[in-house]
Amino acid sequence: MAGASDVYFTDMKVSDRSLLEKLRTLVFSAGIDKMDMEKKFVAIKIHFGEPGNMSYLRPNYSKVIADIIYEKGGIPFLTDCSTLYVGRRKDAVEHLEAAYENGYNPFATGCHVIIGDGLKGDDDVDIRIDCPILKTAKIGRAVADADIIISMTHFKGHELTGFGGAIKNLGMGCASRRGKMELHSSNKPSVDRNKCNGCGYCVNKCAPSAIIMNGKKAKIDETLCVGCGRCISMCRHDAINVEMDQPHDILCEMTAEYALASVTGKPNFHVSFVIDVSPLCDCYSKNDVPIVPDVGMFASFDPVALDAACADIVNEQPVMKDSVLFEKMKECEYDKFTCTHPSTDWKKMTEHAENIGLGVRKYKIRNV
Repeated sequence: MAGASDVYFTDMKVSDRSLLEKLRTLVFSAGIDKMDMEKKFVAIKIHFGEPGNMSYLRPNYSKVIADIIYEKGGIPFLTDCSTLYVGRRKDAVEHLEAAYENGYNPFATGCHVIIGDGLKGDDDVDIRIDCPILKTAKIGRAVADADIIISMTHFKGHELTGFGGAIKNLGMGCASRRGKMELHSSNKPSVDRNKCNGCGYCVNKCAPSAIIMNGKKAKIDETLCVGCGRCISMCRHDAINVEMDQPHDILCEMTAEYALASVTGKPNFHVSFVIDVSPLCDCYSKNDVPIVPDVGMFASFDPVALDAACADIVNEQPVMKDSVLFEKMKECEYDKFTCTHPSTDWKKMTEHAENIGLGVRKYKIRNV
Protein backbone atom coordinates (compact mmCIF):
# COMPACT_ATOMS: atom_id res chain seq x y z
CA MET A 1 0.00 0.00 0.00
CA ALA A 2 1.77 3.13 -1.24
CA GLY A 3 2.19 5.92 1.28
CA ALA A 4 0.97 3.76 4.15
CA SER A 5 2.62 3.19 7.51
CA ASP A 6 3.00 -0.24 9.07
CA VAL A 7 0.89 -0.87 12.16
CA TYR A 8 1.63 -4.12 13.97
CA PHE A 9 -1.13 -5.98 15.78
CA THR A 10 -1.51 -8.88 18.18
CA ASP A 11 -4.75 -10.02 19.80
CA MET A 12 -5.42 -10.79 23.45
CA LYS A 13 -5.60 -14.57 23.05
CA VAL A 14 -2.98 -16.56 24.94
CA SER A 15 -1.89 -20.18 24.80
CA ASP A 16 1.79 -20.81 25.45
CA ARG A 17 2.63 -17.11 25.84
CA SER A 18 1.47 -14.49 28.31
CA LEU A 19 0.18 -11.08 27.25
CA LEU A 20 3.45 -9.57 28.44
CA GLU A 21 5.39 -11.92 26.19
CA LYS A 22 3.07 -11.08 23.32
CA LEU A 23 3.69 -7.38 23.92
CA ARG A 24 7.43 -7.94 23.76
CA THR A 25 7.09 -9.88 20.50
CA LEU A 26 4.82 -7.17 19.10
CA VAL A 27 7.18 -4.24 19.72
CA PHE A 28 10.21 -6.16 18.47
CA SER A 29 8.30 -7.06 15.30
CA ALA A 30 7.45 -3.36 14.91
CA GLY A 31 11.14 -2.45 15.12
CA ILE A 32 11.68 -1.02 18.60
CA ASP A 33 15.04 -2.83 18.74
CA LYS A 34 16.25 -0.79 15.75
CA MET A 35 16.25 2.39 17.84
CA ASP A 36 19.62 3.59 19.16
CA MET A 37 19.04 3.89 22.91
CA GLU A 38 22.61 3.60 24.15
CA LYS A 39 23.03 6.03 27.08
CA LYS A 40 19.89 7.88 25.97
CA PHE A 41 17.15 9.15 28.29
CA VAL A 42 13.95 7.46 27.12
CA ALA A 43 10.63 8.96 28.23
CA ILE A 44 7.83 6.41 28.42
CA LYS A 45 4.74 8.63 28.11
CA ILE A 46 1.85 7.05 29.93
CA HIS A 47 -1.35 7.99 31.75
CA PHE A 48 -1.14 6.80 35.37
CA GLY A 49 -4.90 7.00 35.81
CA GLU A 50 -6.88 9.05 38.28
CA PRO A 51 -7.30 7.01 41.49
CA GLY A 52 -10.70 5.36 41.49
CA ASN A 53 -10.55 4.69 37.75
CA MET A 54 -9.82 1.02 37.05
CA SER A 55 -9.47 1.01 33.26
CA TYR A 56 -5.98 2.56 33.05
CA LEU A 57 -3.13 0.39 31.77
CA ARG A 58 -1.64 -2.03 34.23
CA PRO A 59 1.95 -1.13 35.17
CA ASN A 60 3.12 -4.61 34.14
CA TYR A 61 2.96 -3.54 30.50
CA SER A 62 5.31 -0.62 31.10
CA LYS A 63 7.89 -2.92 32.68
CA VAL A 64 8.14 -4.83 29.40
CA ILE A 65 9.10 -1.61 27.62
CA ALA A 66 11.41 -0.43 30.41
CA ASP A 67 13.25 -3.77 30.36
CA ILE A 68 13.78 -3.51 26.59
CA ILE A 69 15.18 0.00 27.00
CA TYR A 70 17.63 -1.24 29.63
CA GLU A 71 18.65 -4.08 27.33
CA LYS A 72 19.38 -1.51 24.64
CA GLY A 73 21.56 0.52 27.00
CA GLY A 74 19.00 3.27 27.54
CA ILE A 75 17.76 5.03 30.66
CA PRO A 76 13.96 4.74 30.88
CA PHE A 77 11.57 6.77 32.98
CA LEU A 78 7.79 6.95 33.10
CA THR A 79 6.29 10.39 32.70
CA ASP A 80 3.13 12.45 32.43
CA CYS A 81 2.43 16.13 33.03
CA SER A 82 0.13 17.51 35.70
CA THR A 83 -3.50 18.33 35.08
CA LEU A 84 -5.08 21.75 34.77
CA TYR A 85 -8.26 20.79 36.63
CA VAL A 86 -8.48 20.00 40.31
CA GLY A 87 -7.91 16.33 41.05
CA ARG A 88 -5.18 14.13 42.44
CA ARG A 89 -2.67 14.79 39.66
CA LYS A 90 -2.49 18.59 39.67
CA ASP A 91 1.04 18.83 41.09
CA ALA A 92 4.06 16.55 41.18
CA VAL A 93 3.60 15.38 44.77
CA GLU A 94 -0.03 14.36 44.39
CA HIS A 95 0.65 13.03 40.90
CA LEU A 96 3.40 10.75 42.21
CA GLU A 97 1.15 9.55 45.02
CA ALA A 98 -1.58 8.75 42.49
CA ALA A 99 0.89 6.92 40.25
CA TYR A 100 2.22 4.85 43.15
CA GLU A 101 -1.30 4.08 44.36
CA ASN A 102 -2.12 2.71 40.91
CA GLY A 103 0.99 0.55 40.89
CA TYR A 104 3.41 2.74 38.94
CA ASN A 105 6.44 2.46 41.19
CA PRO A 106 10.01 1.25 40.58
CA PHE A 107 9.26 -2.14 42.12
CA ALA A 108 6.47 -2.89 39.63
CA THR A 109 7.79 -1.11 36.54
CA GLY A 110 11.55 -1.35 36.94
CA CYS A 111 12.06 2.38 36.41
CA HIS A 112 11.33 5.69 38.07
CA VAL A 113 8.46 8.12 37.59
CA ILE A 114 9.28 11.75 36.72
CA ILE A 115 6.43 14.25 36.49
CA GLY A 116 7.15 16.02 33.24
CA ASP A 117 6.40 19.64 34.13
CA GLY A 118 7.88 19.87 37.60
CA LEU A 119 6.59 20.42 41.10
CA LYS A 120 3.83 22.92 40.31
CA GLY A 121 3.31 22.22 36.63
CA ASP A 122 5.19 25.31 35.44
CA ASP A 123 8.51 23.76 34.40
CA ASP A 124 8.21 23.71 30.64
CA VAL A 125 9.94 24.51 27.36
CA ASP A 126 8.54 26.45 24.41
CA ILE A 127 9.02 24.16 21.41
CA ARG A 128 8.99 25.87 18.02
CA ILE A 129 6.61 24.18 15.57
CA ASP A 130 5.28 26.93 13.24
CA CYS A 131 1.94 25.18 12.68
CA PRO A 132 -1.27 26.74 11.31
CA ILE A 133 -2.64 27.51 14.78
CA LEU A 134 0.37 27.52 17.10
CA LYS A 135 3.91 28.73 16.51
CA THR A 136 5.18 27.24 19.77
CA ALA A 137 3.91 24.66 22.26
CA LYS A 138 4.56 24.49 26.00
CA ILE A 139 5.96 21.02 26.64
CA GLY A 140 6.95 19.66 30.06
CA ARG A 141 10.70 19.98 30.52
CA ALA A 142 11.36 16.30 31.30
CA VAL A 143 9.69 15.34 28.01
CA ALA A 144 11.48 18.08 26.10
CA ASP A 145 14.84 17.05 27.59
CA ALA A 146 14.38 13.34 26.81
CA ASP A 147 16.34 11.92 23.87
CA ILE A 148 13.64 9.45 22.83
CA ILE A 149 9.91 9.23 23.52
CA ILE A 150 7.83 6.05 23.59
CA SER A 151 4.10 6.45 24.15
CA MET A 152 1.98 3.75 25.75
CA THR A 153 -1.69 4.52 25.34
CA HIS A 154 -4.90 3.11 26.71
CA PHE A 155 -7.19 3.62 23.71
CA LYS A 156 -10.62 4.77 24.90
CA GLY A 157 -13.36 7.31 24.36
CA HIS A 158 -12.81 10.98 25.13
CA GLU A 159 -15.38 13.64 25.78
CA LEU A 160 -13.47 16.36 23.89
CA THR A 161 -11.54 14.61 21.11
CA GLY A 162 -13.85 11.64 20.49
CA PHE A 163 -11.19 9.13 21.47
CA GLY A 164 -8.00 9.21 23.45
CA GLY A 165 -5.23 7.61 21.42
CA ALA A 166 -1.55 8.21 20.78
CA ILE A 167 -2.07 11.77 19.51
CA LYS A 168 -4.07 12.76 22.56
CA ASN A 169 -1.64 10.98 24.90
CA LEU A 170 1.26 12.95 23.40
CA GLY A 171 -0.52 16.24 22.80
CA MET A 172 -2.51 16.82 25.97
CA GLY A 173 -0.32 14.61 28.12
CA CYS A 174 2.99 16.30 27.32
CA ALA A 175 1.59 19.82 27.65
CA SER A 176 2.49 21.59 30.88
CA ARG A 177 -0.31 23.12 32.94
CA ARG A 178 -0.09 26.40 31.04
CA GLY A 179 0.06 24.38 27.84
CA LYS A 180 -3.14 22.61 28.84
CA MET A 181 -4.70 25.99 29.48
CA GLU A 182 -3.81 26.99 25.93
CA LEU A 183 -5.34 23.77 24.62
CA HIS A 184 -8.53 23.84 26.64
CA SER A 185 -9.55 27.44 26.90
CA SER A 186 -10.12 30.61 24.93
CA ASN A 187 -10.66 32.43 28.23
CA LYS A 188 -8.29 33.78 30.84
CA PRO A 189 -8.22 32.53 34.45
CA SER A 190 -10.39 33.99 37.18
CA VAL A 191 -10.42 33.89 40.99
CA ASP A 192 -13.08 32.10 43.00
CA ARG A 193 -13.48 34.54 45.88
CA ASN A 194 -15.07 31.86 48.06
CA LYS A 195 -11.89 29.79 47.91
CA CYS A 196 -9.32 32.62 47.97
CA ASN A 197 -7.88 33.14 51.47
CA GLY A 198 -6.12 36.39 50.60
CA CYS A 199 -2.57 35.11 51.07
CA GLY A 200 -1.31 37.28 48.19
CA TYR A 201 1.18 34.69 46.95
CA CYS A 202 -0.16 34.88 43.40
CA VAL A 203 0.14 38.69 43.44
CA ASN A 204 3.85 38.54 44.11
CA LYS A 205 4.47 35.85 41.48
CA CYS A 206 2.47 37.31 38.56
CA ALA A 207 5.01 38.53 35.99
CA PRO A 208 2.74 41.06 34.20
CA SER A 209 1.33 42.30 37.56
CA ALA A 210 -2.17 41.36 36.48
CA ILE A 211 -3.26 40.17 39.93
CA ILE A 212 -4.23 42.66 42.60
CA MET A 213 -5.79 42.43 46.05
CA ASN A 214 -9.38 43.62 46.12
CA GLY A 215 -11.14 43.51 49.48
CA LYS A 216 -8.55 41.06 50.86
CA LYS A 217 -9.19 38.74 47.92
CA ALA A 218 -7.15 38.32 44.76
CA LYS A 219 -8.53 39.64 41.48
CA ILE A 220 -7.18 39.24 37.94
CA ASP A 221 -7.11 42.23 35.60
CA GLU A 222 -7.89 40.66 32.21
CA THR A 223 -6.48 43.68 30.37
CA LEU A 224 -3.03 42.88 31.83
CA CYS A 225 -3.29 39.08 32.01
CA VAL A 226 -1.30 37.32 29.27
CA GLY A 227 -3.00 33.95 29.85
CA CYS A 228 0.15 32.07 30.85
CA GLY A 229 -1.75 30.06 33.47
CA ARG A 230 1.09 30.00 35.99
CA CYS A 231 -1.16 31.43 38.70
CA ILE A 232 -3.32 28.30 38.47
CA SER A 233 -0.40 26.09 39.48
CA MET A 234 0.80 28.54 42.14
CA CYS A 235 -2.47 28.70 44.10
CA ARG A 236 -2.50 26.07 46.83
CA HIS A 237 -6.17 26.68 47.56
CA ASP A 238 -7.49 25.86 44.06
CA ALA A 239 -9.00 29.34 43.94
CA ILE A 240 -7.81 30.17 40.41
CA ASN A 241 -9.36 28.32 37.50
CA VAL A 242 -10.34 28.74 33.89
CA GLU A 243 -13.44 27.77 31.94
CA MET A 244 -12.56 24.96 29.53
CA ASP A 245 -14.49 26.18 26.52
CA GLN A 246 -12.19 25.74 23.52
CA PRO A 247 -14.28 24.64 20.49
CA HIS A 248 -13.76 20.90 20.03
CA ASP A 249 -12.52 21.10 16.43
CA ILE A 250 -9.89 23.67 17.39
CA LEU A 251 -8.95 21.62 20.43
CA CYS A 252 -8.45 18.53 18.24
CA GLU A 253 -6.19 20.42 15.85
CA MET A 254 -4.20 22.06 18.65
CA THR A 255 -3.78 18.67 20.32
CA ALA A 256 -2.23 17.36 17.11
CA GLU A 257 0.13 20.35 17.04
CA TYR A 258 1.14 19.74 20.65
CA ALA A 259 1.73 16.07 19.80
CA LEU A 260 4.06 17.18 17.00
CA ALA A 261 5.93 19.40 19.46
CA SER A 262 6.35 16.53 21.92
CA VAL A 263 8.25 14.39 19.39
CA THR A 264 10.01 17.14 17.41
CA GLY A 265 13.69 16.37 16.99
CA LYS A 266 13.65 12.96 18.67
CA PRO A 267 13.07 9.33 17.67
CA ASN A 268 9.65 8.11 18.77
CA PHE A 269 7.69 4.86 18.94
CA HIS A 270 4.09 4.17 19.97
CA VAL A 271 2.03 1.37 21.49
CA SER A 272 -1.75 1.42 21.91
CA PHE A 273 -3.89 -1.02 23.87
CA VAL A 274 -7.45 -1.40 22.62
CA ILE A 275 -8.69 -2.97 25.83
CA ASP A 276 -11.21 -1.79 28.43
CA VAL A 277 -12.39 0.81 25.89
CA SER A 278 -14.18 3.02 28.39
CA PRO A 279 -16.39 5.86 27.13
CA LEU A 280 -14.47 8.51 29.07
CA CYS A 281 -10.84 9.43 29.66
CA ASP A 282 -8.80 7.85 32.46
CA CYS A 283 -8.69 11.34 33.99
CA TYR A 284 -12.03 10.57 35.63
CA SER A 285 -11.99 8.96 39.07
CA LYS A 286 -14.36 6.27 37.81
CA ASN A 287 -14.91 4.26 34.66
CA ASP A 288 -17.95 2.77 32.97
CA VAL A 289 -18.69 -0.44 31.07
CA PRO A 290 -16.42 -0.70 27.98
CA ILE A 291 -18.22 0.28 24.78
CA VAL A 292 -16.71 -2.65 22.79
CA PRO A 293 -14.95 -5.93 23.63
CA ASP A 294 -11.18 -6.08 24.06
CA VAL A 295 -9.36 -6.22 20.71
CA GLY A 296 -5.60 -6.29 21.21
CA MET A 297 -2.32 -4.39 21.16
CA PHE A 298 -0.99 -2.22 18.32
CA ALA A 299 2.45 -0.71 17.70
CA SER A 300 3.93 1.66 15.12
CA PHE A 301 6.48 4.39 14.55
CA ASP A 302 3.59 6.47 13.17
CA PRO A 303 1.15 7.76 15.83
CA VAL A 304 -1.35 8.98 13.21
CA ALA A 305 -1.59 5.65 11.41
CA LEU A 306 -1.79 3.96 14.80
CA ASP A 307 -4.76 6.09 15.86
CA ALA A 308 -6.48 5.57 12.52
CA ALA A 309 -6.06 1.80 12.76
CA CYS A 310 -7.32 1.65 16.34
CA ALA A 311 -10.35 3.83 15.52
CA ASP A 312 -11.24 1.66 12.53
CA ILE A 313 -10.92 -1.59 14.50
CA VAL A 314 -13.13 -0.23 17.29
CA ASN A 315 -15.76 0.75 14.73
CA GLU A 316 -15.76 -2.84 13.46
CA GLN A 317 -16.57 -4.29 16.90
CA PRO A 318 -19.97 -5.18 18.34
CA VAL A 319 -21.30 -2.84 21.01
CA MET A 320 -21.18 -4.04 24.60
CA LYS A 321 -24.60 -4.51 26.12
CA ASP A 322 -25.34 -2.17 29.06
CA SER A 323 -22.68 0.31 27.91
CA VAL A 324 -23.58 3.96 27.32
CA LEU A 325 -22.99 3.36 23.62
CA PHE A 326 -25.50 0.51 23.54
CA GLU A 327 -28.13 2.91 24.77
CA LYS A 328 -27.32 5.46 22.04
CA MET A 329 -26.77 3.30 18.97
CA LYS A 330 -30.40 3.49 17.84
CA GLU A 331 -30.18 7.26 17.51
CA CYS A 332 -26.81 7.91 15.88
CA GLU A 333 -24.58 7.21 12.91
CA TYR A 334 -22.10 4.37 12.54
CA ASP A 335 -19.05 5.95 14.18
CA LYS A 336 -18.88 4.71 17.75
CA PHE A 337 -16.88 7.62 19.14
CA THR A 338 -19.04 10.36 17.69
CA CYS A 339 -22.05 8.36 18.82
CA THR A 340 -20.70 8.22 22.37
CA HIS A 341 -19.80 11.94 22.32
CA PRO A 342 -21.98 13.64 19.66
CA SER A 343 -20.26 17.03 19.92
CA THR A 344 -16.87 15.58 18.88
CA ASP A 345 -15.27 14.78 15.53
CA TRP A 346 -12.04 12.82 16.01
CA LYS A 347 -11.25 12.93 12.30
CA LYS A 348 -10.36 16.61 12.71
CA MET A 349 -7.44 15.49 14.87
CA THR A 350 -6.06 12.79 12.58
CA GLU A 351 -6.55 14.91 9.44
CA HIS A 352 -4.73 17.87 10.96
CA ALA A 353 -2.00 15.62 12.32
CA GLU A 354 -1.38 14.34 8.82
CA ASN A 355 -1.45 17.85 7.34
CA ILE A 356 1.26 19.10 9.72
CA GLY A 357 3.52 16.11 9.09
CA LEU A 358 3.08 14.09 12.28
CA GLY A 359 2.26 10.97 10.26
CA VAL A 360 -0.16 9.54 7.71
CA ARG A 361 -3.64 8.10 8.08
CA LYS A 362 -3.09 5.25 5.64
CA TYR A 363 -1.87 2.08 7.28
CA LYS A 364 -1.05 -1.54 6.63
CA ILE A 365 -1.86 -3.99 9.41
CA ARG A 366 0.90 -6.49 10.12
CA ASN A 367 -0.36 -9.36 12.23
CA VAL A 368 2.03 -10.76 14.82
